[in-house]
Amino acid sequence: MRVRLSCISMALCLCACAHDPAQLQNASLRESEPITRPHDETPQWWFGEGARTAAALRGAHAGQARNIILFLGDGMSITTITAARIFEGQRRGSPGEENRLAFEAFPYTALSRTYAVDAQTADSASTMSAIMTGIKTRYDTVSLTQDARPGDCASTRGHAAATLLEIAESSGLATGVVTTTRITDATPAASYAHSADDNWEADADMPVEARDAECVDIARQLIEFSAGDGIDVAFGGGRSRFLPTDASDPEYPDLRGKRLDGRNLIAEFEARKGSRFVWNAQQFNALDPSKPKQVMGLFEPENLHYIEDGKQDAAGAPSLAQMTTKAIALLSRHSAGYVLVVEGGRIDHAHHSGNAYRALDETIGLSDAVRAAVAATRADETLILATADHSHTLSISGASVRGNPILGLARSRDREGNAAEQASEDAAGRPFTTLNYANGPGYLSSSDAQAAGPKHFPHVPRKYSDEAVTRPNLALVDTAHPDYLQESIFPMRRETHSGEDVAVFARGPGAEAVHGSLEQNVLFHLMLQANPRMRAHLCRATPCEGASIPVQRPRIEDLTVDP
Repeated sequence: MRVRLSCISMALCLCACAHDPAQLQNASLRESEPITRPHDETPQWWFGEGARTAAALRGAHAGQARNIILFLGDGMSITTITAARIFEGQRRGSPGEENRLAFEAFPYTALSRTYAVDAQTADSASTMSAIMTGIKTRYDTVSLTQDARPGDCASTRGHAAATLLEIAESSGLATGVVTTTRITDATPAASYAHSADDNWEADADMPVEARDAECVDIARQLIEFSAGDGIDVAFGGGRSRFLPTDASDPEYPDLRGKRLDGRNLIAEFEARKGSRFVWNAQQFNALDPSKPKQVMGLFEPENLHYIEDGKQDAAGAPSLAQMTTKAIALLSRHSAGYVLVVEGGRIDHAHHSGNAYRALDETIGLSDAVRAAVAATRADETLILATADHSHTLSISGASVRGNPILGLARSRDREGNAAEQASEDAAGRPFTTLNYANGPGYLSSSDAQAAGPKHFPHVPRKYSDEAVTRPNLALVDTAHPDYLQESIFPMRRETHSGEDVAVFARGPGAEAVHGSLEQNVLFHLMLQANPRMRAHLCRATPCEGASIPVQRPRIEDLTVDP
């Protein structure tokens, strides 16, 4: 009887699927199967499977997105989102748990699997490369196929993977990259560059053999970006990678550039007709979106300051929200549409420092940028995705009462549901915080940089002592201070990434496809297929399948510019 019922149920299910218009439309597209043979994966396999998975999801290729904006919170784990949501709400005077960050109001969500082809817990280079190229790649490499070997310049020949920005430019779309890190850092670099090592930001960062083999550093690749008419807007930090060693920084005259080749890439950019370079808040604010053809703004020699530390910047720098708004204004001049990548990159840096305050503060800054983008665009023509590249080891634990300060000590409830008078205690009778890290520089033993006990930002130890340390009485410590480092279970110079899934939030044309559990490289295909212009362009360059679905991984040389 049980077998008969199962058969009947299966028959009913098949019948229903046969009459589903979405299923009929994608009849030629097979559903992606779980990956069972990693050694049989190839770049083409990743690309084809990703394309077919995206096409099978309702809404992807049916979208008519004129513009695409990808927001990337570097290291923005689900725990980070939850804690930042509460933190922002508590700043506004509410309990916090009921608050929503801007992207949490988007109607469609999914989970994204972040592993690389050779790593269970991945890095920013490989994860962003997956999002930008439609294939999974190797750890430490930037938008190269898995056939290239990390750190091996010679192995990169012929293995560059076309990025979404290269496809967009060759399709006649405008493009932009905005970040709070160096513009040459791994995450933004993956949108426009190809490198065997994500640290090769300037030629000085490359080994002699790589320079001799004529591999090109990431900063040069930004300036020499050859697809279309080049990237139209680039905002971030990292001036030092664009200046030669004999050139002074415009803001800090004692600092010199890091280029060994003698080239001043900023001057080369400025020499182009219609190009404009800015490096401070005043110049940025004076930008007229109707005038320059291309704009590059580099507001620090290295990363932009944390929001908390912005007062240290005498020249001033725009916020991520301000850069996003300006980028949209500049790109909106282009009638064909645009693709914009926006990174809140210092979330990741704060987590590596074991500093939850700055990580949450930067996450709120990313939320502000998303809110600004929503205000500046139309939901019927702009697809907006907000996600992360990878996770971190931050945890929320204890049994705290609702509204308990997220950066404070864990505090349980009394019988009436009110906060207990005393903070919760561990088995040794010591209070503990709600937020903690699995590893990192917040470990309590002494290091060569700070004494035993609670640690404060910045803490960059080279080694720790191995003495046994009793947990301190945190009731005597201001754990909500911006410089307090949450305790970690075991010591590390830098806190590490973690390997769990990250969240994806979406709104706009094609957003309906964002649901379920997705391989990270599928996000590329969702964005590509939602834009008719890019999809049609690839179908002219490479064979397509079914309802004009690009399933053949394009070579960069195939991406001739559409008239």
